[in-house]
Amino acid sequence: MAYFLALDAGGTKTDFVLADETQQLGRVRTGTIKRMRTSADIAEQNLRSALDELMKQTGVNPREITRTCIGTAGESVPLVVDWLRAAFHEHVGGELILVGDVEIALDAAFFGKRGVLVLSGTGSNTAARTSDGRIVTAGGWGPALADQGSGHGIGHEGLRNVFTALDEERETALLAKILEFWKLDSIFALVEYANQRPSPDFSKLAELVVTCARQGDAVAIATLQQGGQELAVTVANVIRKVQRLEGSSEPADVPRIALAGSIMEKVEPVRRAMEEALRKVFPAIEVLPGVVDPIAGAVWRARIGQAA
Repeated sequence: MAYFLALDAGGTKTDFVLADETQQLGRVRTGTIKRMRTSADIAEQNLRSALDELMKQTGVNPREITRTCIGTAGESVPLVVDWLRAAFHEHVGGELILVGDVEIALDAAFFGKRGVLVLSGTGSNTAARTSDGRIVTAGGWGPALADQGSGHGIGHEGLRNVFTALDEERETALLAKILEFWKLDSIFALVEYANQRPSPDFSKLAELVVTCARQGDAVAIATLQQGGQELAVTVANVIRKVQRLEGSSEPADVPRIALAGSIMEKVEPVRRAMEEALRKVFPAIEVLPGVVDPIAGAVWRARIGQAA
């Protein structure tokens, strides 16, 4: 019997699925094992607890696993890659395939076929696969450089927009929400806190932005619209790359769009703003309903036994 382990290793959580050739046998969620987001000790603890729980659920020893596919942001970062390879060599049997989180989401939506995937959770990334299997991307350069329309991007831009509103003498309920959340007593304390090194986790402010937007706060609403519009730019960029590689620029020849990640699933104003912006450029664009479960792509990739 062949056993396959699939992981969707995000910035705040990691999903594990153990499967055989036809069905999923067990599923576990732990904290992150991504070394850019946590210490080696915590990552090791999360990995071991997940493997122990999967063995309890299925009776399969991790050493019996035929092949593992891990999808994670930062798959080209040595700190991430080196730790994952060493940890899985120590604890898990078989071959290891390491690909980007957006690639497993692409696989979950299109199973190796042509299409575009917009991933927006704690971070964001956009990727597309051409009809001949080539992958192109836009965004996904991490929180300091990109992550448009992500939880981090929304939280950080929401905070920046609060200070723009202050300069323009516009009121926003988001300021009081942030002060309360971070337990700060003044704007000056907020300035000091936000500019500390290392930086605070701005992604935790995204929920505050969403809450204020639902209550009609103009700054929060504009922040969510901004995130969606920025995601639309990354989608347009990958569509143009696909068309260039395929030698086609026909307006109707646009790949279908699939969505993944908590922002795409739960923050409807971001999704709506992205779709509205895209349809101004690509009127024939088709966005698939719902969101895909990226780990299904990692299961598929582990079973077929090759990287994208």
